[in-house]
Amino acid sequence: MQKEKIININFVKRVLVFIIGLFIMALGVSLSVKADIGVSPISCVPYIYSLRFSLTIGELTIILNSLFILIQIIILRKKYNIFQLVQLPAVILFGYCIDIAMTLSKNLQPSNYIEQLFLCLLACVILAFGIFLVIKTRLTYLPLEGLVIVISQTFKKEFGKIKISMDSLMVVIGLISSYAFISKIEGIREGSIIAALLIGTLIKFYSIKMPNIEKWLLQETVKDISTEDIVDKYNNTFVITISREFGSGGHEIGKIIAKQLGISFIDSELVRLTAIQTGYTLDYIQENEQKLSNSLIYDLYEQNYAYVNDELPPKDALFLVQSKIIRDICAQKSCVIVGRCANFILKDHPNCINIFIHANDEYRIEKINKDYGANPPVTNYDLEKSDEERANYCVHFTNKNWRDAKNYHFTIDSSLYGSKESANKVIGFIKRL
Repeated sequence: MQKEKIININFVKRVLVFIIGLFIMALGVSLSVKADIGVSPISCVPYIYSLRFSLTIGELTIILNSLFILIQIIILRKKYNIFQLVQLPAVILFGYCIDIAMTLSKNLQPSNYIEQLFLCLLACVILAFGIFLVIKTRLTYLPLEGLVIVISQTFKKEFGKIKISMDSLMVVIGLISSYAFISKIEGIREGSIIAALLIGTLIKFYSIKMPNIEKWLLQETVKDISTEDIVDKYNNTFVITISREFGSGGHEIGKIIAKQLGISFIDSELVRLTAIQTGYTLDYIQENEQKLSNSLIYDLYEQNYAYVNDELPPKDALFLVQSKIIRDICAQKSCVIVGRCANFILKDHPNCINIFIHANDEYRIEKINKDYGANPPVTNYDLEKSDEERANYCVHFTNKNWRDAKNYHFTIDSSLYGSKESANKVIGFIKRL
């Protein structure tokens, strides 16, 4: 009986926060309209149609989002979860909240561009917070995001790419409608770009800075893992992590160390286990792990996933799965692990030694081209690109500088000694500990 009471109170809290979140979202929409330098992609179509027809922005928002729900039903048919129809009353409430917010802000008239820009930024901050609250209640998806999930899961496409496509489609429809109805562009300006770039980032920011909101809403009772528990988990294993520059021989050095110490060398096994748990192909994993071409572009792409709780960008999902696999392996046996930010993943491991292998460019190029038989031969540009990708990967997932010596117990220039002697020096250092 007590448990049922707690569940009921918990549900009431989520519903109340959901309603508050919808009104805050509506306030953000109204402020973006008042800023008059462009609204968000999802709001541009209702806004433009409100200029041509007698319906309000809120009413048109209801119609548009109802269409998204209908498309979900058409795609899923018998597989459609009837519970997701809760999106309909939610979007009806949201539409009327927009009209109320528009009434409340009717006297708000910015007198210059600076005020317009400030109002646009404020609208993004408020809209993002409202979306954040709605998401954290976990009651339902917003209809557009629900449609994106349905499309991505049904047709096996990446959520982020579908989300970008749908936002772009809304803008295209808005542009065509604007020209067709009023012979000029309305509702789509620099403010639309600002909203597209900023809102997802702000939602992610709120999620990081306000984790207790979700815990309070869902009354999570997950037991915290204490430091003692972690130490006990890893107490009987010994791990060496090796981070390395491309072509420095880190992989080869790791194998020598593992063989001489009589412990496991973890590389292809990790790729195989990751493939099993994620469903990704071996080629996909090898192509996408341990590198990130452009951290800024990826961050912009990743923000599309902030609109839902249950979807992760592919690289993030890959990293999380590999992190768990690495921890599980290191709890079972002593080993050497090369790359994959293992030194950060295992930062709580009491018996973990972190090594960094580097070398000059001439040595690396010769080793890659002659020993590894690279075709076509690598150049200095290839080295810089590879190092940048590994550095971006490390910064994105750990917020640490990949080359910072403070992150390691021992660093060595393999070009001074070669792989075998470098491995011996690392082993000598370890044995002196």
